[in-house]
This record gives sequence, structure tokens and C-alpha cells, in this order.
Amino acid sequence: MRQLAFQLDRDHVELNQLLKLCGLCDSGGAGKALVASGAVFVDGRRELRKTCKIHAGQTVRLGETEIRVA
Repeated sequence: MRQLAFQLDRDHVELNQLLKLCGLCDSGGAGKALVASGAVFVDGRRELRKTCKIHAGQTVRLGETEIRVA
């Protein structure tokens, strides 16, 4: 499994934007499509809310890539 670390510079980041900022998709719109497809998990649970707020300490997984938010 590929692991990425993402350092927050604010209180939270929207899930679709996190996927874009980590290079897992080309745009926020593509991030929304990935979330809507059911392929994204937050803290081990499938997440379908495209603009779900992700905070420090959470883990996001897409396929074989895991993002740890700090």
C-alpha cells in the first residue's frame, strides 16, 4: 500500500480537494466523481459526501493509496 502524508495548513480540507491536492485526480470535479463512485474511505468507512470535511488525524484511502492527514 502506498502511503502519503498531507499537512493541513487550516482547520479542514474538503475530501474532493484533498484527492486533487495529493495528485490522485486532476481536478476537484474528478475528486467528486471518485467519491460518488464509492471508492473512497475515511477512517475505514465508505464516504459518499463529496465535500466531507477532513481534519488532522484522519486517514483517507483510495484503492491502494492511503493518505494520513496531519
